[in-house]
Order: sequence, then C-alpha cells, then structure tokens
Amino acid sequence: MTLRRTKIVTTLGPATDAEGVLEQLLIAGANTVRLNFSHGDAEQHRQRALAVRSISKKLGISVAILADLQGPKIRIAKFKDNKTVQLQNNQSFILDADFDKNEGSESIVGIDYPELAHDSKPDDVYLLDDGRVRVKVTEIVGNAVHTTVIQGGPLSNNKGINKLGGGLSAAALTEKDKEDIKLAAELEADYLAVSFPRGPKDMHEARQLLNAAGSSAELVAKLERAEAVLDHENLDNIILASEAVMVARGDLGVEIGDPELIAVQKHIIKRARTLDRIVITATQMMESMIEHPFPTRAEVFDVANAVLDGTDAIMCSAETAAGKYPLETVRAMSDICIGAEKHKLTTESRHRLGSEFKRIDETIAMTVMYAANHLRGVKAIIAMTESGSTAKWMSRISSGMPIYALTRHEATQSRVSLYRGVEAIPFDLFSIEDKQINKAAVDELKKRNLVKDGDLVILSYGDHSGVHGGSNTFKIVSVGNIL
Repeated sequence: MTLRRTKIVTTLGPATDAEGVLEQLLIAGANTVRLNFSHGDAEQHRQRALAVRSISKKLGISVAILADLQGPKIRIAKFKDNKTVQLQNNQSFILDADFDKNEGSESIVGIDYPELAHDSKPDDVYLLDDGRVRVKVTEIVGNAVHTTVIQGGPLSNNKGINKLGGGLSAAALTEKDKEDIKLAAELEADYLAVSFPRGPKDMHEARQLLNAAGSSAELVAKLERAEAVLDHENLDNIILASEAVMVARGDLGVEIGDPELIAVQKHIIKRARTLDRIVITATQMMESMIEHPFPTRAEVFDVANAVLDGTDAIMCSAETAAGKYPLETVRAMSDICIGAEKHKLTTESRHRLGSEFKRIDETIAMTVMYAANHLRGVKAIIAMTESGSTAKWMSRISSGMPIYALTRHEATQSRVSLYRGVEAIPFDLFSIEDKQINKAAVDELKKRNLVKDGDLVILSYGDHSGVHGGSNTFKIVSVGNIL
C-alpha cells in the first residue's frame, strides 16, 4: 500500500452522522476531524467527538479532533417575509445597525455589527455574500452606512459582510467563542482553531482561555483577514503564536481578492514550514463534490498544487459535512495527494541548511532527515517521542521517507496525525528493558509489515527515557541484524 504523506481534514455534519459513514471516512484515510462550532449545538459536537474516539480506537488508528470557533462573522439581518431581494447596479442601499432586524428591503437592511459605521469611510467597498454583491460607501449617518451598489445581484437573509482590504475592528473572540473554548476543553480536542485573528494577541488570549479551561490543545490560526496576511511581520508573529495555521481561502479571498490569493497561499505555506509550524489549506478544494461523485480537473490541480507547495493537510468543509458524496470526496483527495507526491518536489529539501540550531533534540531531528535523504537504502525513520516535537521538526523537511512517531501518549498520537509524513504508533518504552528498546521499536515496524530484513532504519531517541525534549541520539540500523 502506498503511504500518503499529506493529511486530510474532514468536517463532520449531518452527512457524516448517517450510519457507518464516519467509520468509512476514517478507513478511507481521514486523519483529522473538524467540529465546526458555527453549526450545530454542544450536544451534537459531544456525540460526534465520542463517535470519533470510539471508532478510531476500534480501528486502531490515531485521529485528531479539531474544534473550530465561529469567530466574529459579520452579517446582514433579515428581509421582510424572508424574501430574497434583487439589488441593481448604481442603486442606493443602506446597512443600518438600528434598523429592524426582520424588515429589510431592496433599499435598507439591518446588520448585527453596530461598529460598522465607526469602521467605515467614504469609498470603502463592502462585499456581501462572499463578494457576490458589492457596495461602495457614500456617507455615514449615525449607525447607518449609506452605499451605492457597484455589483448587483440577489441577496438573502444573514449573508456575510467583508471589507475589501480588511480593517474591521471586531474582536477575534466573541462571547460564544469563549463558551465554546470550554466545550473544546471538555471534548479534549487536540486542536483549537481561532477564526479571524488580527494579530498574535488574539492567539495569546485564546491560549490563556484554553489553559484556564484545563486544556493543552494546540492552536490553529485561521488566516481570513487581509491585515493578518498582507503585513508579513504580522503574519510571522501570528504563525509563531500558534502551533498551526489554516489558509482559510473563503473570507481571505473575499478580502484580498482571488487574483492575490494564490501568491498569498504559497507564501503562508512557505513561512509556516520555515517557522516549524503546521499548515492546513482549506475551503472549496473539492466544492463540486457536494453534488457530484467526482471532482473537476481544476479541483484536482488545486489540491495537487497545495501538496507540491508543502501543505501538511488539505481540508474538506461542506463536501463531507453536508455533501452527497463524503466518502468519495476523501477517496478522491487521497488519490490526488498520492499522485502529487510522486513529484520530486515533495522529496527534496534545503530547509534550514544555513540555519543554526538552538536545541539538541532539534539538531538530532535535522541530522536524521539529512541522513535519510542522502543515504541509499533507508526505508523508514523512527522517532521515539514524548511530545511529538522531534517528529514535527522532521516533518518540516521534504522527504520520501515515512516518519513513525513511537509514543506512549494518546494525546501525542492524535496530535501528530496532522503532521505531514508522520504516522503514530503506540509504543510504551517503559515496559521494555533499556537495552531492548531499539530492537523492540524496529520489531514493531516489522510486525506491521512496514519494513523487512535488510532495510535500513534510522532511530532517534534520548538517553533518558520519558523526558520531554530529551532526544540526543540517532542510530542507523539494518533490520534483521543484532541491534
């Protein structure tokens, strides 16, 4: 069986609640599941998290749970009688925080964000319904933003509002988000995604709230605001304040424009990997498969290009949460990744060749990967790890070598499920005599038919077992020989 290095994140929802679907998705290769707190209630999320843990244990595989906060999604209110209005080019249209939230018309609609007037000035452009309708600000009167329609179209209840170029002052964490952080902690989520962060302070606040809730989940910064990505220093600081980032191409594409998005996506992936962080590429990757059992050729190329750029994971949203073909979507994504990973770009790396390392375990990780990429006959890498850090550093270097993270901690096993090229294997080194640990580790791979006699394997480990950050040794062995 061909090992797929790029990981797949699947969003859970009504489609995956159907009998047997979740289990089949995990069998097909879903590595991480996303609980989207923008939809559903707490009890639904509890039941889905329990199902993931139960099924993954039954299948003997490691699966991470990603809890995704809704964030400050700014929306228009409702139209009278819930009708859809048709806006025409050059007509006037008012966005008014004081207007009745259920009485919208072709000329005015309420909004759920009173600060919009304070964030606006003449000639600002707002994009409604993911940019399908565009309006330009003409004047601000009290809490009402008067605009002229520059791109008309149909508009219905509760559609989102984005500002072209960014700049809305809404805080990243809403009161709902703060309650949902407690829910994420209760569910023992492995990752928490923070929506619409403007800078590193938003990530620091989320971490404080998460720690206060008793969770050690790692943070994912969802990059959706123009100001988060167009200022390169700010982007780096957000990345460094997180364990992972998500290229959330929906709102981000609306704010910066789709023509700018591809270059920004590539830059984010490169910076995340350079700064030793995990990166997920998301939104509309297989959009057509919501309704159809196979992707378009453009979608195939989109997924493949993200793989070639070095993304750790690709994500399905509505395709698996509410689509007609969730299983086919995951299978198609897996096939595309495997196909893209045959390109030599995915196995060559000059990552950090000119860098100076600060930690011993980091140096060991870099040394192992250099050896793996240059020594003929190496078939696998074993990282005996407590926290997963060694495996993460290794995964930043492009390689065709599978990295097996052997760890006794279930939390670490789940967490590394998002790392590109890393597979978790339960392994309790404390149940083995010290002089037998290396042999037992290699035998574990051999038992799983991952290596055979004569293969070269590189092991990394620490002299003092069970110490976080204690990796200080690596060894190259031949399977079948006395270790």
